[in-house]
Amino acid sequence: MKNINATDIGDQLNRLVKLALDTGEAASLGEAERIFAEYKLAVIVGPDVLRSAVHQAAILTIVNTGARCLLGGIEVRGLADDTPLLLPLPGYGSFSAAVTGLGGKLVTSTTSTAPHIVLGDVTADADDFSLALRVTFAGWCGGVAPLNAGLRLREHGAQIISGVLAGALAVTEVFQYLRGSNAAAGRRETGLSLWRPELDWRDPAALGPKIARLPSAAWLIGLGNLGQAYLWILSLLPYARPEDVHLVLQDFDVLKTSNMSTSVLTGPEIIGHKKTRALAAWAERRGFQTTIIERPFGANFRISSAEPQVALCGVDNALARSSLEDVGFARVIEAGLGKGTSEFLALRLHCFPGPRPARKIWDDNIQAVGDAVQLDLPAYRNLAEKGVDKCGLTSLAGRTVGAPFVGLIAASLVIGELIRLANGAHGYDLIDGHLRSLDHKTVVETRAIPIFNPGTTNILSE
Repeated sequence: MKNINATDIGDQLNRLVKLALDTGEAASLGEAERIFAEYKLAVIVGPDVLRSAVHQAAILTIVNTGARCLLGGIEVRGLADDTPLLLPLPGYGSFSAAVTGLGGKLVTSTTSTAPHIVLGDVTADADDFSLALRVTFAGWCGGVAPLNAGLRLREHGAQIISGVLAGALAVTEVFQYLRGSNAAAGRRETGLSLWRPELDWRDPAALGPKIARLPSAAWLIGLGNLGQAYLWILSLLPYARPEDVHLVLQDFDVLKTSNMSTSVLTGPEIIGHKKTRALAAWAERRGFQTTIIERPFGANFRISSAEPQVALCGVDNALARSSLEDVGFARVIEAGLGKGTSEFLALRLHCFPGPRPARKIWDDNIQAVGDAVQLDLPAYRNLAEKGVDKCGLTSLAGRTVGAPFVGLIAASLVIGELIRLANGAHGYDLIDGHLRSLDHKTVVETRAIPIFNPGTTNILSE
């Protein structure tokens, strides 16, 4: 078999399956896919899901992210076919239809050997499963704990964003457990407060208040893993008037099959479409107003006073990031994800203006790329034997490992920052952490946020 096109392989390769290539555990692409096909997850939900939008946000986040990387399947037990959808998610007539549409399988009994995630009023014995975790949340806090730990927060009245966070954290724990990469995963209580990330998520002071307003304007720079995670969370927020929301969507790329493994709004029906156009159509079905810009972000333009004054950046290009403060945004909220086999679980949030200018951070800076991939690893040698030249191998090896659940956790921090800004609350210059352990993170609060109108609109009354 000769003349295999490395670009075609890279455009189709699942970015987490690539992990098995880069660690050397898989000797071929096929073997890597077989490893990930063994990973499955079971979810058991209680009857309170019928009346809780936050529980539904957590479940849909689990299914959406899990189906993209746990290729053995996502089983969901406890839902009737006609369970109503309490979230404004475009394209689905019921909650159960959303679960199956996002890759879940409704079952009456689950595979006992699979890790289990429990949500809501469920009576289950942790000893019946290889791993059993409870997803829980309260206020602005979300997390996960071993089922037998007995931890359950006051879930009534929590923020939608906390459900998303908790669901993504649960998949993170399951993934690390299945990979055997973290002995603590699945055996600890782990979570975050999106109101006060410097506090323990179980601390009552971390819960935060009810919010009065939601953000109505944002400029999204980049529509990959992070950009689509921003849009996923924004779409689930309880807007009273979604038509008040104006989003500028900026990207220049076309969706490829590999995007399905990391980007939560990408499905097979939009592969080959421009990211901006496909995602603008999706946002408009949610009721938002959109403007698209199909060019790389740079310092060669200025925004007007009529355009969104807050930018949410989700690109990993150092040149674009160094220009974030040059075009006139009043506030920039930027997230970055780690790279390589050991750092893909890392995340970092910056806000500008801040103590260090964007240009100081990224100008003339070659981005860290995590672990260097060795072309003498078995899978790359296998491809070389099949006709892929060294240039193609180098290009393929340089594709980043990426995880949709990491993107959604980072996006929860970003949208949390945006919601606090819309409500005149405090902000953060830096949040830096790693999902191997959220006990050790750096959090720097903003001393003073410039006074400006970020654009707000009403929240839907409960």
